[in-house]
Parts: sequence; structure tokens; C-alpha cells
Amino acid sequence: MPRSSSVSIFLLGAVLLAVGMLPVAGLGADSVVAPRHVSEAVRHDSDDPAIWVNRADPAQSLVLGTDKDADGALYVFDLQGRIVQDKVVRGLLRPNNVDVAYDVALGGRKVDVAVVAERYAHRLRVYSLPDMAPVDGGGIPVFEGERARDVMGIALYTRASDGALFAIVSRSDALAPTEGYLHQYRLVDDGTGTLHGVFTRAFGQWSGSKEIEAIAVDAALGFVYYSDETYGVRQYAADPLAEDADEQRGELGRGDFTEDQEGIAVYARGDGTGYLLVSDQQANRFNIYRREGDAQAPFAHPLLARLPLMTDASDGSDLVTASLPGYPGGLFVAMSADRTFHFYALADLLRAAGLQP
Repeated sequence: MPRSSSVSIFLLGAVLLAVGMLPVAGLGADSVVAPRHVSEAVRHDSDDPAIWVNRADPAQSLVLGTDKDADGALYVFDLQGRIVQDKVVRGLLRPNNVDVAYDVALGGRKVDVAVVAERYAHRLRVYSLPDMAPVDGGGIPVFEGERARDVMGIALYTRASDGALFAIVSRSDALAPTEGYLHQYRLVDDGTGTLHGVFTRAFGQWSGSKEIEAIAVDAALGFVYYSDETYGVRQYAADPLAEDADEQRGELGRGDFTEDQEGIAVYARGDGTGYLLVSDQQANRFNIYRREGDAQAPFAHPLLARLPLMTDASDGSDLVTASLPGYPGGLFVAMSADRTFHFYALADLLRAAGLQP
């Protein structure tokens, strides 16, 4: 082949790759990645995990996971996936998603908390960690005055400038608006060591085609991502005071999924680079996107790899990059439809995907 033809094909390939029309070399992993541990089964329907790192003793870190049922629970597991029975919170009305925040000002001290969306009660429940004691006065109501109130997804955002804690929540209802689908609440101490929610804003577009459940916050870069399940993943500013906070910043994943795009987890490096892992639910794999944009395309997130895992129809996940016993490179946890949660070493996932830690 003449050299000019080779150069033309190379340039064409570069253009197609840039616009997402050409597969990236090594995009798909060669084999399914196995978890380091699979949790004990919950009673009804596992749905969403969150990881709490015990900074004083990483070996005592915990994984929380919701059991989605009218007689549901917030389960607590050790790092081997064993249920810590005395910490499980039972009697919740269809708990959906859960997230964790650190160093929350409460009762004159700093505490870590877990916040779970209690779907049928239209409220958030908040528990201190690691004792799982309620610190919410019986619950924080959400979507008050709205026709659609069945809360589903939740992600917590701690603003670096002042330490303010926010909960960003979604809902499940055909009556939800196509604009302002998500609500954001500031969680504040009422002066008695109890957290209350103060409505901050309604934001976020919805395609109207299915629902929005999975939400993740990249606190370091100041963005929130959420899965408009059969449309794509949308990106907004996490800080309600940010310029153009209610304007969509970007989208990712359009056309990359078998059916639903679901659970989102952020792999954040200190230099602002990293990855976004999004569940391709019906394909039993996770798509991995570049976390950061660039000068030419600040909100572009190209697809880097497709990673098949042993989870079944996963729609919830979380990760931490902290070093934990048995999990080199950090821990990634994803729910599986067999009532369990799968615990993966991040080093295993990145190696299989051909990506740098």
C-alpha cells in the first residue's frame, strides 16, 4: 500500500476514534473478572452498596447494602462479605440507595454518616458510623409538595470550601417532571445533634423514557452524574452555588449500553484524572470512561474499556481507592440480582481492562 494511503487511513481512524465510531484497541476484557469475595445473601432484594473506610483501622471498614422490600433493611458487611448482624437496620420501607459521608458536624463533634433513601416513606434516614445509630429525628422528608415522591437514588456531596453536606436525590414515578427531576438538600445540625434537610434546588433533565436511580458525585472536580436509564449519563455541577449550576454540562454513554445504564462509581486520582465506571446492566459488564475532559472538550468522557464481571444485572456500585486488606488498589463493590454484593479488588479490574491505576 502506498505511504500516502496508509497516512490517510491512519488520519481517518483518528477522526473516527475521536467521535466514538471506531472501537478502541483492547476495549473489551478477555475474560470475566472474578470477585475476591461474595457477600452473604440479604433476605429480599439487594440493590445498592456504599463503602465506609475506617481510617483509624482499615481492616474494620464496612460495606453497607440495601435490601429493597416493603420489609427491607440496610445491611452491614465486613470486608469478607459477612453480615454484621448487630449493625443491620431493619424495618425500613423499601430502602433503595445508600451513600456515606465523613466528618459531618453533629452535636459539637465530627461524625461519619450513612444516608439511605427510604422509598415508600418518602424520606431519608441517617445513621452514624460505625455504630449505625439514627441521627435524623425519625427521618428527613423529601419531594414535599410534589406529585412524585418515591425517593430512589441518593448521592452525598461535601463542599470543600465550607464543609457543607448535601444530599442529591432522585425518584421513581411517571408523574416526575422532565425538568427538575432531582432535588438537592443541605443536611444541617439543628443544634441538638440531629440532622435536618433544607431544600436547596430542583435540577436535572429527564428523557421521560424510564427513570433515574443511579447518582454519583465527583466531589474533587465538583460534578454530579446520574443515569437517565435508557438515554445516557448526564453531568451537572454538584454545588448549587456554582455558575450555571442548573445547566447540563455534559453527557456520556449515548449508544454504549445494551439497555439500561445504571450504577455509577468514580475512580478519582489526586491529579484530577481517573475513571467513571457505569453498569451496562443487562450485559453484566461495566463500561469505563475517562473521568476528566481536556482543553478542547472539557466535558468529554470517551469510552476506554468494557469490563465483564460476575455480577447479575447489577444496578448499584461504589468504590474507594484507599488501601484495604485483601483489596490491592482499593475496593469496588457491586450488587448482584442473586441477593448478594460482589467485592472486587480495583487492581484486578484495571488490570483486566488494560488501564493504569
